[in-house]
Amino acid sequence: MGKGMQARDEYDVALVGFGPTGAVAAALLGGMGLKVWVGDRLHGVYDKPRAIALDHEILRVFQQIGVVDAVVPHMEPFTPSEYFGVDGQLIKRMTMVSPPYPLGYTPSNVFTQPPVEAALRERVAQLSNVAVELGVEVNGLTQDNDGATLQLQREDGSQASVRARYVIGCDGASSTVRRLADIALEDLVFDEPWLVVDVRVNEAGLRKLPTTSVQYCNPERPTTFVIGPHNHRRWEISLKPGEDPREVATPEGTWRLLSPWIGPDDGELWRQASYRFHALVAERWRVGRVFVAGDAAHQQPPFLGQGMCQGVRDVANLCWKLAAVLQGDVTGQAAETLLDSYGEERKAHVKELTSRIKGIGAVICERDPALARQRDAKLLADVGGIVKDTPRQDVIPPLAGGLLSATPHPVVGTLFPQPRVLCDGQTVLLDHITGAGWRLALQVDMPSPAKSHGLTIIRVDDGLKEAEGVLQDWMHRHECAAVLVRPDHCVFGAANDATQLDSLLKEWRARLK
Repeated sequence: MGKGMQARDEYDVALVGFGPTGAVAAALLGGMGLKVWVGDRLHGVYDKPRAIALDHEILRVFQQIGVVDAVVPHMEPFTPSEYFGVDGQLIKRMTMVSPPYPLGYTPSNVFTQPPVEAALRERVAQLSNVAVELGVEVNGLTQDNDGATLQLQREDGSQASVRARYVIGCDGASSTVRRLADIALEDLVFDEPWLVVDVRVNEAGLRKLPTTSVQYCNPERPTTFVIGPHNHRRWEISLKPGEDPREVATPEGTWRLLSPWIGPDDGELWRQASYRFHALVAERWRVGRVFVAGDAAHQQPPFLGQGMCQGVRDVANLCWKLAAVLQGDVTGQAAETLLDSYGEERKAHVKELTSRIKGIGAVICERDPALARQRDAKLLADVGGIVKDTPRQDVIPPLAGGLLSATPHPVVGTLFPQPRVLCDGQTVLLDHITGAGWRLALQVDMPSPAKSHGLTIIRVDDGLKEAEGVLQDWMHRHECAAVLVRPDHCVFGAANDATQLDSLLKEWRARLK
């Protein structure tokens, strides 16, 4: 150990990066009883918005870690997004699924990032088994058969080390962990310069602006307008060849680009930053005992607001698997190879969603006026000239491969619903009763398995009394009598009769050994 180096206790998991992805991972792992270290070079939450959208899937994770009530005041439902073509005509509209909502929350939301991040950190601070160290940088990483060691440097120049069974790099697009683990990025072929502007708009300005979010699919200047919470409005404005990204990010340059909508008297600039929007994914998500998650593992264009959502999906997928390997679950101690399914599932999901987002971007960003008119005509012809609502949730793919049943069924890899149920005279969300472990949902006429195997049994419309019939309707619609659900709420497999259920449970136990 070098001069000035201090030894540390060994942790189950060390997290590098205390942004949203790292904070959610710390709260999940800490809530599972694991000993966790999390470090970040910065001390405070970044005081300006970056992410702006949260899906109901993410709110369900926030529910699990106990922060959803603290987050809700900083959110509002996402307004419809209307797409306008070359000549200003409506060509597409994206909305959300109709109520009753399948996961118990409004499916698409806008939010204010700084207070939400603060709420996540406050939750982590309540966990005595999670150690947080700020103002510290990682400058070395080694690993062996038993764990990994991080070399740290503090702001005062002193050095230290942290030892953990596993390490997760949640340290952003320029990830040090990714570099030290020698993980390359795969280019998914998207590279465009944009200006992102956040404005706190006053009453006079709000009267000038659209009442829905808008995609201006104008070849001259493709632009996205998003209605954020309260008086927060965001513009994502594409830059033309030859435009100086630094100049347009000055107040003068930004107000010039905003002039078709508002001027300096209509609000105050909150943030303006020039970006190159990329589509990148880590070639490997695991190297031995080291994993990457969030922006360290992927970057995608912003056209569906999925950046932060993807990071939370990553750690929701990984953390229960780490807990199963480190401390066991209802099937006993899970095999260490379970952790390989993390990268298999998440990389495929990210690539598929990025492909779909790029498809949306292609609609927005067409620069050739003739091709843009052809695009407009085709979109309208496809719907018979009447623009229909397209739920944003339809764009999100299910999981595929990895730790999922090999027996095909439409619900495999999808999210298990979270209905509102009646309990002691009150209406509550299902996860409050069942928790987030392995669960087996059975139709009322489906016999229980001979052994429960430690599973939480959900008896649909018998012991379980739904307020709105969400789960019962879902199981009838997909023609399944039994559904086996993972701790991350993803459906492992489904069965239609007792024989199929027996086979499903045998497959499940075998896959975790």
